[in-house]
Amino acid sequence: MIERRPVLDFVSHAVLILGVAVVAFPVFIAIIMSTQTASQIASSNPLSLVPGGNLAESYRLALMGGQTQSGSTIPPGWPMLWVSFVVAMVISLGKIAISIISAFAIVYFRFPFRGLVFWLIFITLMLPVEVRIGPTYQVVADLGLINTYAGMTVPLIASATATFLFRQFFLTVPDELAEAARIDGAGPMRFFKDILLPLSKTSMAALFVIQFIYGWNQYLWPLIATTSEDMYPIVLGIKRAIFGEIYVEWNVVMATAILAMLPPAIVVILMQKWFVKGLVDTEK
Repeated sequence: MIERRPVLDFVSHAVLILGVAVVAFPVFIAIIMSTQTASQIASSNPLSLVPGGNLAESYRLALMGGQTQSGSTIPPGWPMLWVSFVVAMVISLGKIAISIISAFAIVYFRFPFRGLVFWLIFITLMLPVEVRIGPTYQVVADLGLINTYAGMTVPLIASATATFLFRQFFLTVPDELAEAARIDGAGPMRFFKDILLPLSKTSMAALFVIQFIYGWNQYLWPLIATTSEDMYPIVLGIKRAIFGEIYVEWNVVMATAILAMLPPAIVVILMQKWFVKGLVDTEK
C-alpha cells in the first residue's frame, strides 16, 4: 500500500503549478501585447500587463493585412496559415501512410535481407534533413519543385521513427489473427485493411499529433525550399515580420504568433485521449 503524505502532495502540486506558470507566462505576455498598439508597447518600460483596446485591429491586421498607423504594410496572414496547414497535413498523413505500409511489409512478408532492410531504414535517423540539406535541395531544384507544396513536403515524408513504432506494434499482434485471415481466404491487403488498420487507429492518432506539430513548426526547410512569399508558412511569416521591417509592429507579430499556436493546440486538445492511448498501446 502506498502511503500518501500531505507534504509530498503539496510539493508535487506546487512544482506542477510552477511549471505551468513558467510555460504559460510567455503566452500570456503575447496575448497582452496583441491587445495593445505598437506605440504603447514601445513606450512602456517595463511592459504593461494590462490588456489594451486594440485587440480587434491587431488580429484583423494579422489575418487580413493592411496599413498600420505608422505606415507599415502588413501582408495577410491567412495564406501563410493555409500553407502551414497543407504542409502539416501532407507531412503527417504521408508519414503515417508510408510508415505503416513499410512496417507491414517488413513484419508480414518473407523476403531476403528483411532484417537488413529494416536496419537500413532505421539508420536514416542519423540523417535528418538538416544533415542532407544540400543534396536534398539540389534534387528538389533539379526536379523544379522549388516554391511548390511537393518540394516542401516530399523530402520530409519518410520517417524511420514511425516505421519502427508500427513495426513494434505489429509484432505484438497475435499470429493467430493472420492464420485465421489466411484460412478465411483473405489476402495480404485484405488482412491489412480489415484487421491491422482498425487495430492501429490509436497508434496512427498518436503519430498524427506528433507529425502535425512537426510539420507545422517547420522552419529551416521551407526557408531553403521557398523564394516566393506566396509559399511562406506562418513560421517564416513571423520571422519576416520581425526582421524584415525597420519598425516592428509588435502587436501584430504577437497576434500572428497566437494565431500560429491555435491549430496545433486544437489538434492536441481534440486528440488528447487518442494520443495518450496510442502512446500507451505502442509501449505495450
